[in-house]
Amino acid sequence: MPSRPSRPLALTQGDPAGIGPDITLAAWLRRRELGLTPFLFLGDPNVLAARARQLNLTVPLREADASTATDVFSEALPILPIAAGMDVVAGEPHVVTAKATIAAIEMAVSLSMKGETAAVVTNPIAKSVLYDAGFGFPGHTEFLADLASRATGKPVMPVMLLAGPKLRAIPVTIHIPLKDVPQALTSDLIVETCRITDHDLKTRFGIAKPRLAVAGLNPHAGESGAIGKEDEDIIRPAIEVLRNEGIDAFGPLPADTMFHDDARRRYDVAVCMYHDQALIPAKALGFDDSVNVTLGLPFVRTSPDHGTAFGIAGKGVAKEDSLVAALKLACEISRATESNH
Repeated sequence: MPSRPSRPLALTQGDPAGIGPDITLAAWLRRRELGLTPFLFLGDPNVLAARARQLNLTVPLREADASTATDVFSEALPILPIAAGMDVVAGEPHVVTAKATIAAIEMAVSLSMKGETAAVVTNPIAKSVLYDAGFGFPGHTEFLADLASRATGKPVMPVMLLAGPKLRAIPVTIHIPLKDVPQALTSDLIVETCRITDHDLKTRFGIAKPRLAVAGLNPHAGESGAIGKEDEDIIRPAIEVLRNEGIDAFGPLPADTMFHDDARRRYDVAVCMYHDQALIPAKALGFDDSVNVTLGLPFVRTSPDHGTAFGIAGKGVAKEDSLVAALKLACEISRATESNH
């Protein structure tokens, strides 16, 4: 079993009607088997207790904070209470719980920014529920960046990384409609995304000389301009800038030939131009054990690479594998980050 840090991980509840409570309980039950780093759950203890009863699981719960969670963890699941605002029914999301979902994320960031927790691990949220409550961000990633920016007083550019055992992939543009991607895509955006990626792969993943394979936007990477101009006019100039800076970026590459076994051996991360170009291969190659990591933040953040799965919440079939992978990777990155400072 690896040595444990004194600081716990901060684990948010996500949407309490989703599978976040299910996989949290399951992960805690496997804590010894898997050698998990202690985590502090930020959410409603009544939700966890009710879900444990529904799933017929015996999980002792104990109120705790960042200073006591590690000591509590071996015998009980430590919880920093944040009331959900109503009696939550598994599989039935409600706008009333949005305030607590957001508060858990804010608290996790605050604790990690203050150094009281080692990293932020977020359970899945339902953006539609949060939107109904007035949430003003496209998703978790953008909200975390805003919280970091407010805490530091500096602009923060988040980069979404999907990290799995077979593939690391990054989308340059994230939560925007596909029709808006060509307008949003700029050489500067690609360059800055790759700079952050190169830096964080070195400092947080221990890769001395990261190799960045950059995808084209259009089929066949534009076929020298025959199938769209963006690859030659936007992507290639960005790669030239990066290479001049000493970053090992290459492309633009046809996306349809980037993800087979031989191709993946040639790079450490695939830099893709839009959400699905990155997430489809990432999830196809590692749906249960891939992790969503946000690069570019002043704290470590990971998340399971799946959604709330309301349809199976409380039914005893949700897999905790991706959450376990997120918890383990958060611990590894936080240790690597500390050793590099």
